[in-house]
Amino acid sequence: MATQHTRSLGRIAVAPSVIALFLWMIVPLGMTIYFSFLRYNLLDPGNESFIGLINYQYFLTDPAFLKALGNSLKIVGSVLAISVIGGTLLALLLDQAIYGRNFVRLMVIAPFFVMPTVSALVWKNMMMHPVSGLLAWLTTRLGFEPIDWFAHYPLAAVVIIVAWQWLPFATLILLTALQSMDEEQKEAAEMDGTPPLSYFRHMVLPHLARPITVVVLIETIFLLNVFAEIYVTGSGGRAGNMPYLVYFQGLLNFDVGGASAGGIIAVILANIVAFFLMRMIGKNLEG
Repeated sequence: MATQHTRSLGRIAVAPSVIALFLWMIVPLGMTIYFSFLRYNLLDPGNESFIGLINYQYFLTDPAFLKALGNSLKIVGSVLAISVIGGTLLALLLDQAIYGRNFVRLMVIAPFFVMPTVSALVWKNMMMHPVSGLLAWLTTRLGFEPIDWFAHYPLAAVVIIVAWQWLPFATLILLTALQSMDEEQKEAAEMDGTPPLSYFRHMVLPHLARPITVVVLIETIFLLNVFAEIYVTGSGGRAGNMPYLVYFQGLLNFDVGGASAGGIIAVILANIVAFFLMRMIGKNLEG
């Protein structure tokens, strides 16, 4: 009886938090679903009308949808490849006994704590500017023509900026995993004269399999929502992804109904990706 009474009190105590969290999630989602069935344009207030699935049909058949979806997948795939491969190499380097290792680790991890808007501004004006940027200065010194990244390669520029932010995260996770390896196995491999590539393939890589899957899951969730880097650098015309397309539809075309339908579609697609990633990672962790 005492245990049952204690459980009842615990449920009552937790109930307000659960209700608040439920309302915080459900109310905005419910309003978005409601608006997605309306013809709701900010330039024509007071004339909203129910149009059913027309907004969804319009959004899915818009050529910009496939382009935005493709850009989203390109950004996610490219940044994941750079962060996982680069993070593994940096983690292996930082795991060595090098001079000033603690300072180097701090400098490598620092970009992860920079706000996306700030990093986008820094890269746009100080690194990739075709006249006064650092990359333009380097290419000029080497005898080449400076590259106007955001005019000719906007998607690549966005990938570089986002990868620069997320590479430290992958490095930190993988470095922590490397430092948890069994020291006796390391010493045995050194005494046996195991070649570096064989050591990496048969010992390091299997040990990093689980941390890599965690990095892929966490980064994918956040990379599907990349927006600031595209908006700040003005790359939305050619490098716009799903969040940017929803923003464009709602705040530039003033079509709240179409933007709401796009937001629901983006949420569904993100949940599909998360579902398959969770299944993949669950199998990996069980193995």
